[in-house]
Amino acid sequence: MPAQNLLERYEAHRTRRFLKNQEQTSRWLPSWRTRSRRRLLTVILAVVFAAMFVTTTATYFTLVAAIAWLPLTLVFLVTWTSLQIVSSRLSDAPRHALDEREIAERNSARSIGLTVAQSLVMIPVLALVFGSSIDSLDHQDLCYAAGGFALTSILFAGCLPAMILAWIRPDDDPEDAL
Repeated sequence: MPAQNLLERYEAHRTRRFLKNQEQTSRWLPSWRTRSRRRLLTVILAVVFAAMFVTTTATYFTLVAAIAWLPLTLVFLVTWTSLQIVSSRLSDAPRHALDEREIAERNSARSIGLTVAQSLVMIPVLALVFGSSIDSLDHQDLCYAAGGFALTSILFAGCLPAMILAWIRPDDDPEDAL
């Protein structure tokens, strides 16, 4: 049955594009498609995010700390891309490309990511709200640090579903590769 409305047509297009991309990348990094390697990439991402949180907090005290963002961003991009490849991008797969169990796992991981986003973004929001009324604070540095913290929070929460799924998913069945 053909798609009837704009949303259904977009979902069908997205599913086709996802399956095409998955077919292309399914042979990339074959030795990294094990649970232990996915967990290693997840730990590296967690360390990078921890360093980003420390860096953004440090930018309130010294703007030179912002230079640490350059190497952290590079490590983040390489690690995140690798994790997405080896975990088959299940965290952002369209529902028509997944089975019921995968949809339930994906939705649960996304729910956790949303909760983390809401919680972490409250920290810089509260710092800005209460810090704006304290004259002894450097408001420009406070805004810069809070903006970096909010950016890191959103990045972390956006990556968290993929990190959770990469951590909990078992190794692929070797018979599936045949």
